[in-house]
Amino acid sequence: MLDPDARIPGKLLSGRRELTAMSLTTGLILSVVMGAANVYLGLRVGMTVSASIPAAVLATGLLRGVFNRRSILEANIVQTSASAGESLAAGIIFTMPALILTGIWQDFDYWTTTLVALSGGLLGILMMIPMRRAIVVESTDLKFPEGVACAEVLRAGAAEHGEIEGESLGTELVFGGLLAGALIKFCSGFLGILKASVEYGARAGGRTWYFGMDVSPALLAVGLIVGLPVASQVFLGGALGWYVLIPLLSTQPMEGSAVEHAFKLWSTEIRYVGVGAMIVGGLAAIWKVRHGIAAAFRELFGNLQAPATVGGEQSDRESDVLNRNLEFPYLVGLGLVCAAIVFGVYFVLLQRSLGITLLATGAALVLSFFFTAVASYIVGLVGNSNSPVSGMTISAVLLTGLMLWVGNFSGEAGILAMLGVAGIVCCVACTAGDVCNDLKTGQLVGASPRSQQIAQVLGVLVAAFIMAPVMKILHEGSLNAGTGGIGGEELVAPQAGLFASLAKGFFAEGSTIPWDMVGWGVGLAVLILIADLPLALKHSSFRLHVMPVAVGIYLPAELSVPILLGGILHWLISRRPSSEHAVKRSVLLASGIIAGESLMGVGLGLTAFLGQKPLGLGDSLPPLALGAISVVVLFAVLAATYVISVRSSSRE
Repeated sequence: MLDPDARIPGKLLSGRRELTAMSLTTGLILSVVMGAANVYLGLRVGMTVSASIPAAVLATGLLRGVFNRRSILEANIVQTSASAGESLAAGIIFTMPALILTGIWQDFDYWTTTLVALSGGLLGILMMIPMRRAIVVESTDLKFPEGVACAEVLRAGAAEHGEIEGESLGTELVFGGLLAGALIKFCSGFLGILKASVEYGARAGGRTWYFGMDVSPALLAVGLIVGLPVASQVFLGGALGWYVLIPLLSTQPMEGSAVEHAFKLWSTEIRYVGVGAMIVGGLAAIWKVRHGIAAAFRELFGNLQAPATVGGEQSDRESDVLNRNLEFPYLVGLGLVCAAIVFGVYFVLLQRSLGITLLATGAALVLSFFFTAVASYIVGLVGNSNSPVSGMTISAVLLTGLMLWVGNFSGEAGILAMLGVAGIVCCVACTAGDVCNDLKTGQLVGASPRSQQIAQVLGVLVAAFIMAPVMKILHEGSLNAGTGGIGGEELVAPQAGLFASLAKGFFAEGSTIPWDMVGWGVGLAVLILIADLPLALKHSSFRLHVMPVAVGIYLPAELSVPILLGGILHWLISRRPSSEHAVKRSVLLASGIIAGESLMGVGLGLTAFLGQKPLGLGDSLPPLALGAISVVVLFAVLAATYVISVRSSSRE
């Protein structure tokens, strides 16, 4: 792993080629591609994975292999822009589809969706910049696992072409994984010769029992990237919800099949246990980052008092390319523009009601700055892919709902205000975490923070305008394919469904929130925190975390099984000789699989939107046989990933 204080040798900084037309154009194109891919992945499984590592590999391959350009700093700008699109997708898909699920929208409103994405994404960048020195540069307890890994990829690509000394690393694994993921998704989603999931339900002993497993290489890849500790805790949450709580609560006579009964119990009761756990997990995360929040305020107030300095240093230091941020007047100016956009969107969305618009705008801006610090600190601890943005947004949703409820707002206006605030806060948290991660990578490879911040702003500007069209294509394509659109069989959108339920529970007549289930979740989270105390005191490498367990409870059960298998695969690879290199290669392969399956999902959504239905070639086979074939294929992917990773490492 890289030394957190290591940088590219100074000779690369003379005549530096960094923020160029080539790097920006390539990065913005990948921002659109990665953003579209993560829109699909997030709606499909309720999780997104940081695009920084695959974007870094693609950047290195494109710049050197296609354009014959050999600048690690240009490659860093490409991955910085590309990951901005991915992070924005994560923010928007968790919240805006909830307006469809509540029935307030029948289709995605283009300008509302776009302006929420644009203002939230830009605010995430602008609010994180004053925290850069405290969190990215000076913090000693933040390891930034994904930021360091991304820097390693960039350095390896530079070493491969002799730009710097070091270990080389090719791009064939990412492209091979991309093709494999796309092919399997094409076979299941279009040809119909593989099943997307296998599930079984039965009624025995007066109770409902359910088991399911998603046949998705992308979920295997997610588990491989996050590792066994997180993957096992996600599975633990899923097992607790589906294999323990559903049988316990299913004593009443059921309507429909056992599978339908299990899903009804999960959607109306069980997942609210996850909500309660999320609330406690969010508060615990805020407590852990209290010093980072205080440091961010000190940095911000220092800039307000002395705008000609950076972190207390004299203005001549500001010209140092390795320490210079985007100038403070630009931060203030863009921030005011974003605040005006937020106010305007809410004013139109809330039918020109000034009182509720002011309340919603104030709540969105205050909570956004607060959760910028939280998200940035958590990314430094566990990486961008593991950041519990859902939990932070749920906390924001509940706080906003309580404020609106106290203000005696109700009905559709309350739902719109609550979800509008959630949309901004979620985009801010996702983008701020990504910015923090990218700035750490830039610090390690000797990049200019100011150049990266410009690239991130441009990445958000471009990606914001494709969020609504991609979601519309996926939604209508799923409807045409008979899978129910967003919230249906394929595009489950678990977070959006959860936020819709919370909003209706606060403000819709006849809807209630099962507070007893929320209370059980709170109690469960407290028990997890207590159980983690001795592990923390012993400085154990394995720690119990509330957020992964809560995520597992409110995700469909079949998603947690392949995630667990991927985590086990990561553990097996890490036990082999040359394990560090083998794990690195397996992560690159997994990143390609995720990108391939996600992009094929977007492509299939587009074909369905245009009227082309799946062929269903496997419909003539018995469901059991088709399911067995699909499971075999999934385990073949698992085995192939293991073999390729180990063999590749042994040849070095």
